[in-house]
Amino acid sequence: MLTSLSIKNYALIEDINIGLQPGFTIITGETGAGKSIMLGALGLLLGDRADFGSIRNPEKKCVIEGTFGISNYKLENFFKKEDLDYEKQSIIRREILPSGKSRAFINDTPVKVTVLQKLGNYLIDIHSQHETLSLGNAEYQFNVIDTIAKNESLILQYKSELKTYKVLLNRFEELKQAQAQAAKEYDYNVFLLNELEDANLKADMLEELEERYEELNNVEELTENLSAAINLLQQEEIGSLDNLKAIRASLSRISQFSANYENFHERVASVIIELDDLESEMTDALERVEANPEELEVVNQKLQVIYNLQKKHNAENITELIGIMNDIKEKVSVTENAESSLKEVQNAIKDQEKLLLVTAGELHENRKKIIPAFIEQTEQILKDLGMPNARLNIELEKGKEFLANGLDKLEWYLAANKGGSFKEIKKAASGGELSRIMLAVKSILAAQSKLPTIIFDEIDTGVSGEIAKKMGGILQRMGNNMQVIAITHLPQIAGKGATHFKIFKEDNETATQTKIIQLEENDRIEELALMLGGNTKSDSARAHAKALLN
Repeated sequence: MLTSLSIKNYALIEDINIGLQPGFTIITGETGAGKSIMLGALGLLLGDRADFGSIRNPEKKCVIEGTFGISNYKLENFFKKEDLDYEKQSIIRREILPSGKSRAFINDTPVKVTVLQKLGNYLIDIHSQHETLSLGNAEYQFNVIDTIAKNESLILQYKSELKTYKVLLNRFEELKQAQAQAAKEYDYNVFLLNELEDANLKADMLEELEERYEELNNVEELTENLSAAINLLQQEEIGSLDNLKAIRASLSRISQFSANYENFHERVASVIIELDDLESEMTDALERVEANPEELEVVNQKLQVIYNLQKKHNAENITELIGIMNDIKEKVSVTENAESSLKEVQNAIKDQEKLLLVTAGELHENRKKIIPAFIEQTEQILKDLGMPNARLNIELEKGKEFLANGLDKLEWYLAANKGGSFKEIKKAASGGELSRIMLAVKSILAAQSKLPTIIFDEIDTGVSGEIAKKMGGILQRMGNNMQVIAITHLPQIAGKGATHFKIFKEDNETATQTKIIQLEENDRIEELALMLGGNTKSDSARAHAKALLN
């Protein structure tokens, strides 16, 4: 439950700090006094989007802080999962800085706003004035029924299964489109693939072919120059080898005189060995050189095939051509194996449908099971709230289309008066009747969800007199099991609160401020008398106020 609330520099609030009690708490005040400001501040605390324009003094930061007693609500796992320190009295703080940046903290640990929102779902339900209209909304109606049916985990399971199902459907459509496109291009791709495969492409083959082509295309020049080089090495007297051997003999005779001369001798000897090897290899190369017009033509044809393929596929080298060939091979394979691929995905879709049908069936049965008791409880509460002839009918129909939360279609119908026909609840109920139905629903939900705190913002819209008094009684009874805070304009409801706060505006020399005070008994009498008698507080109004408090 919310045990304290501090608001600084927010809208018309400069600095307020209030302590809150268990049970039923009332907040009253004139229209425009700032009750909605408090709800806005609480919304920020629970993760609503921050608005820099709501800062009272833009040169200072806005700070909203709430202390929550959470020892009875089994939230240890949530704190552990979010890597937060668990405290029985946990403090949530939200700050809006002058720079416009927003920060959030739980027990002084910085957190993302999404974490505040998650935690807020466990702590407070804020019923706004506009939420009453959502009674006619199918999503809200489902939420009510599913909360009472305890379908939360089952719905999460269904949503996960539905997501997988949609992924498979998309995959099936993509495969069908790819198959249709591939079928159009299949013959051409097969031709391209055969053309590339016939070339027997290998990574280094272009360089090897070009080198062999140059050898075969220049046989005469190779023979002439290799022969000349070998002759220059081998000729007697003027050959390089004979000269080097003479130099080696001369150096051999002086090599013993110093290490330097020995070095000369060894280096020349090394050169002679190298030239001997070179001469032998050139001789072998010369013997291999021979004119071969047939091989030259074959090599040339292979080169032309590769050059044409490179130009055709805009490839710079053989590696790129091989990559293109593999891509075309994949396209051909997709076409040739399309039927089996489609069949595989179709089977997966059927299996997923079976899972969805089972889960959706469980959801349907859970909903169907609790609807009669929910209708009975709601009608009983509505009797207490001055709608003795009201009848509620909830139609739950299982369809064939997988929807966001199952196969079901749901609609609430109301017959507000005796003998009246059932109509959609949003069309059959007046504003005051909607308020009473919403209170009945909220009181049932409160018992189911066991939230620490629920806040009602003028749930009494459209009611007055004895009905308002009965509404106050229901809120009071709800307060026996949880913290209930009600913002109201009706003295019949205000008199039921165990604690009473008044919000009011006060002008000083420079600005208007919203303030809040807790009223003691005498002050409560005066406040209720004011609510009963307008601007005048007569003795009869005070007497009536005392009666309401008692």
